[in-house]
Amino acid sequence: MNALEEQIAHLTRTVDDLSDAVARQQGEIMMLTRRVQMLMEREAEREANSAGSVFVGDERPPHY
Repeated sequence: MNALEEQIAHLTRTVDDLSDAVARQQGEIMMLTRRVQMLMEREAEREANSAGSVFVGDERPPHY
């Protein structure tokens, strides 16, 4: 009986630890999602403001 109680206590602690980890990760995911959204909006605004200019991704900067 004691062995079962010990195992239940261990499993309960493991579940609590995992729950804390999931809650922490959810907070990080929400923060990162907001940051990505902000970056996407900023880039869309930048593209809209420079609609007349042509950008080729493999061009070297002028200092090369």
